[in-house]
This record gives sequence, C-alpha cells and structure tokens, in this order.
Amino acid sequence: MSRIVVVSNRVMELRRATQAGGVAVAIADLLKAKPGLWFGWNGKVVEEDDAGLSDIKVRKAAGQSALATLPLTAEEHRDYYLGYSNSVLWPVFHNRLDLAHFDAGFYPRYMGVNKRFAAALASLIQPDDIVWVHDYHLIPLAVELRRLGIQNPIGFYLHIPVPPPQTFLAIPEYADLAQALAAYDLVGLQTEADVSNLIQVFKDSGQGRILQDGRVLAFDQRLSIHRFPVGIDARDFMGATPVRNLVQSPSDAQRLIGVDRLDYTKGLPQKLRAFGRFLEKYPEYLRKVVLTQIAPPTRESVEAYTDIRQQLEALSGKINGMFGELDWVPIHYIHRSAPRDRLRDIYRASRIGFFTPLRDGMNLVAKEYVAAQAPDDPGVPILSRFAGAAEQLVDAIIVNPYNVEEMADAIKQALEMDKAERIARYERLMSVIRTYDSAVWSASFLATLEASAEERSTARISASTPIHAALAKLAEAARRSSGLPANDADAKSAAELKAASRKRPGGRS
Repeated sequence: MSRIVVVSNRVMELRRATQAGGVAVAIADLLKAKPGLWFGWNGKVVEEDDAGLSDIKVRKAAGQSALATLPLTAEEHRDYYLGYSNSVLWPVFHNRLDLAHFDAGFYPRYMGVNKRFAAALASLIQPDDIVWVHDYHLIPLAVELRRLGIQNPIGFYLHIPVPPPQTFLAIPEYADLAQALAAYDLVGLQTEADVSNLIQVFKDSGQGRILQDGRVLAFDQRLSIHRFPVGIDARDFMGATPVRNLVQSPSDAQRLIGVDRLDYTKGLPQKLRAFGRFLEKYPEYLRKVVLTQIAPPTRESVEAYTDIRQQLEALSGKINGMFGELDWVPIHYIHRSAPRDRLRDIYRASRIGFFTPLRDGMNLVAKEYVAAQAPDDPGVPILSRFAGAAEQLVDAIIVNPYNVEEMADAIKQALEMDKAERIARYERLMSVIRTYDSAVWSASFLATLEASAEERSTARISASTPIHAALAKLAEAARRSSGLPANDADAKSAAELKAASRKRPGGRS
C-alpha cells in the first residue's frame, strides 16, 4: 500500500488533532487508517545557531504512521509565518488588499523556509509515496521538491478562498506563486468559484490555457484543478446532550451560537451589530434571546488582530450596556477556545447557529452545528453567502454579512420558523453533510491525485517524442557526413538525449 505523506505548516499529535477540530481531524483520521507520515513545523521557535535547527524529529504515531517535524527560527517565524503567510497571502486571498504588507521584504524568507522544508522532506520520501501538501504557507514546496528530483505524485489543497484574478495579480510575486502551483499534479479547492478564479489567474498571467481533457497547461506544465469541499464526520456531533442552565440568561431564553477564530475575515463586528439591531428593532425579544460568541485568539502579535479584539470588546460592552439587565446579559463574549465535546453540546442547545464570515474557504463550524441538532426539533443555521459552505448548505438562511438589517431580520425568521420547516431544512442539510463527509473528501482527492499524476507522466513521455525524432534526424545527418556506422550514430543520439534530459529542471519536460 502506498504511503500518504501529508505536509502542513503545523503538525500536532494525532490525539490533539482529533480534539482541535476542523481539518486537523480529517488528517488525523486519514493517518490512523492508512500508513503515512505527517511532516511540518513542530510549533517551536529556536535561535538561528541552534544545533537542532536542521534535525528532523521523527516519531511514531497511531497505526502505521509517523510524525516528522522541524522548528523555525525567530526570523523565519516573523517573516515566513507572521509575515508573508499571514500578512500578505492571508489578507490577499480573503480580498483584503488594504491589510497586505507587500513591501515588508518577507518573501525571501518565505521561499527559504519552503526550500529548507523541501530538502528535509526529500530525504524521507520513498518511491511509492503520495505527497499531499496543505495550504498557503507551502505553495512553493512542490517546485522545490521537483528541483531536488522528486517525481512522486504531489497534490496541493488550499483551505482558504482563491481571490478574483485582479486581486491575486496585485501580489508582487504573483508569477512565482502561479508557477509554483503549476508544479503540482493536482490543485484541490473548496468551491467552483475558487476553481474558476484560479484558472482565470493562469489565463490572466498570460501563462495558462485549458486543454481538451479539462486540465490546465500553465508554464509548460499540465495540472488538474478540481473542487473538493471539505467535510466533517457527522457521527462526531450526533447524539449531543443539550447544555442546560447556562448563566446570565433566563432558563427559557433562546440561544444564538457563534464560534469563530478571532480574525478580521469572520465578520464578527457585523454579527454583533446585527444582533444589537435585532434587539432594537424587535424589543419583544428582550430577555428572550442571548448570543454566545466564542472567539479563540489567533496571531495576536499581528496588528490587525489586536484591532479586531478591541473592536469586539467595545461592541459587546456597548450592546450589553444598552440592553442588559441584572439577570440577563444579551451577549456572552468568550475570548478563549472551548473543548470540542463541550461545543457539540452547546450547539445542540442553540436555536440558531450564527456564521457570518466576510470571506471563508468553507466554515466547517456551520456543518458541525447542523450535525449536532436534534432531528425532531432542530435549530436553524444562518450562514454568510461568502462562506464556501454556502455553496453546499443552500437550506440554511443565507445572508449578506455586510447588510445588518438583513441579518437582523434573519434572526427573527429563524426564531419564528415552525418545526415542520426546520425539520425539512435539517434533513436536506444533513443529506449533504453525510454525502460529502471528511472520508469522501480525502479519498476523492487522493484518487484524483493518482489519476492526475499518471496523466502528467504520460504527457511527459508524449512531449519527449518530438525530441527523440529531432535527435534521430540530427544523428542520421551526422552519420552521413562523418561516415559513422548507424549503431555508433544511434549511441551518440542516445547520449545527447540523456544530456538534454539532465538539463531540464528536475528531469521534467
């Protein structure tokens, strides 16, 4: 059986990954079921001259899998992780050019970390391995592996959205990034809109066109680009026990739940304003509803994240001051993470799941909320049209997160929706969630990657045929002019072909 080599910016113990939620759960489940290796950063930051900087720590994990990790230096953490990854690529891919630090000089170290990771990983790759690279931190990894002679199937999955071409092309290094993506056999994306945007990026950069077989020819490389929406394992959330008697609200109050990392892409200020507007517009619901917003910290050393935290704390305080009473606080704002099993029970106790990102690759929390509901009395998800999940979860109440009035009215609609409609919506939503679960996501990606790699290998062989013919003609002409026997000319031709192949980067045509 082929080994799956998963590469991501951060690696964690499989047991911790299962509790962390999101995509980490799917990766952990995959590596428990199949022989594999999870490679990436171990979360540690060391000094430049640390003796352990280049040491790969390999240790056994669950089943037949292992973890292989490296640390980052303080400079790499600053420029590769906080810098280029999260202060250039993250805002641009979420359509926030105003927050991107293009001129900060982060790019060389971003490339340097990818080169260092590629060199370390190449020593661990076995001939039959299938390599699956995850997310924007590691876009150049495949091209660096190819330069080191790695010809294994290499796929890339982007968990965040692909921006419109005009936004992508604003990145000073856009051509390098596009060429790096072309080194993969398969690029997997969350939505059809993402697929369309990436294909258009290749076209608008002047280096791409669609082939008759549906693949893309870019920078003289053939690659496949497909949609693979990330799913969850619904069984992890079914059978939840509703949380009772949560403090600061009457026992019969209806709860809205939001769970989002503290990030400017999540539409958190818009959500709080919409809830405040709902209380103002429909005062009959005072003391009858409460919004619990869980917003765990993330990248707090980046200035934009400090700003969003201050904004949320001010908004929640203002709304609580305007509408709260001694025994009822309308907004419970919690700036820390909650255990996954605890979240499952809070989802079950919440009449509304409130998910309003301004831009999001998928938003798995919306799927988790639906899966946790009671089939005979389910709650209602309110979901931003700009979340990738909106392409699948069409039976949620879909809203524009920039429209506060629309979101306020959506809260009222969800609270007043009769049970029959809630059940009908829930059943259709669950059908989608069960059909496109985490196991289907990983299996379909890996199957497509193997097929795409085979097609790419065939294309390389086909592309070399004209070279064979041209060299044969040259050899024949040389033989006639020099009087060499045919077998000597053929030997010369073969030597020339081998030399030409060596000159191509990574031995690829």
